[in-house]
Amino acid sequence: MAQPQYAEGHGDQPEHTHPAVIHAHDHYHVTHRHGGLMKDWSHDTFWHTHEHNHNTLVHSHDYEVEQEEQEHDREAHIHDHSAPSNSNDGR
Repeated sequence: MAQPQYAEGHGDQPEHTHPAVIHAHDHYHVTHRHGGLMKDWSHDTFWHTHEHNHNTLVHSHDYEVEQEEQEHDREAHIHDHSAPSNSNDGR
């Protein structure tokens, strides 16, 4: 059973809800790669396009909602690539 979502604390933007959606756009994936003994982590990025879902999301943040919507395509995404439009991922 899904747990109800809510924002415990509120940022500059009030709590708001993004409805579930299935869409396609270039999206990014980030791999964390360890440099070896006594070395730092690096981030390797790749991107591709395919239809995928975002489940309903309730949240708050400190940046404008318009910025969130405009920059969505530039965010890293997590989903099951064997069923990307049925995966149970976040935003």
